[in-house]
Amino acid sequence: MSGGAKSSYIDINIGCKVKSNRIQKTKSDMVDRPAKGRAHRVPTTAPLDLGAATAVRQKAPSVDAIHQRVVLAIVEHRLPPGTKLGEEKLAKVFGVSRTQIRQVIERLAHDSIVTVQPNRGAFVSSPSVDEAREVFAARRLIEPDLVRHATAKATAADIQRLRDHVAQESAARAANEKRAIIRLSGEFHQIIADIAGNRFLARTMRELETLTCLVIILYDAPNVPACPYHEHSDLVDAIEARKADRAAALMVEHLRHVEASLDFERGDDGEVDFEAVFGPA
Repeated sequence: MSGGAKSSYIDINIGCKVKSNRIQKTKSDMVDRPAKGRAHRVPTTAPLDLGAATAVRQKAPSVDAIHQRVVLAIVEHRLPPGTKLGEEKLAKVFGVSRTQIRQVIERLAHDSIVTVQPNRGAFVSSPSVDEAREVFAARRLIEPDLVRHATAKATAADIQRLRDHVAQESAARAANEKRAIIRLSGEFHQIIADIAGNRFLARTMRELETLTCLVIILYDAPNVPACPYHEHSDLVDAIEARKADRAAALMVEHLRHVEASLDFERGDDGEVDFEAVFGPA
């Protein structure tokens, strides 16, 4: 789009040329046709390539797609807490209007993932130490009950889905892919919430998971694994054995381990390049 804007002539394939916002018809674009005993010239038009036009329109992502990409960037630690989400910069990166970016920011703010500061703009939330502890306290209240329901409802297919997911986590650990490890770890808890079957709690879990990622970004202690590798596997074993009490106890212990691994003395730094985060690979 930007390349076309710099050209003095823009061929739009409809039998005319545009220069300085004025239409100039060429002789080759005119044909003689009789009318009332004399000839006059009528501009001819080539058919518009609707397929190409549609393809151009489809390149711009939807608000939902942009929202998902921003959340994923936060989960994968590519957008750290405190990052300013400038409307103009994001609109340019995604090729959409500022209005659409504003809608994305409003949704993120509703979920407490983004904080909007008057006269300053929108920033990826930076949970305080107290807020971080509140996030884990909320999860310890919700997730034991979720895993109990999941234990009662899980089908053989659900168990296999959890096992496959744990295998993906193990592969990511073996490859030392930290971003994938963090994302997959959060998704494991979301799968359990989905199996439990409570849509409202599942939605709450999605919000808490993203906030947990922000907490981990801010307070992750170097060289300390936030999620012991065997604990997810142990949870799947308990769910498969229909041991609801054990599954609930393991979940509480697991969440305590994650919280205890964090260093609440750490802070955040650095400015983010949106082109590097959201641009083509």
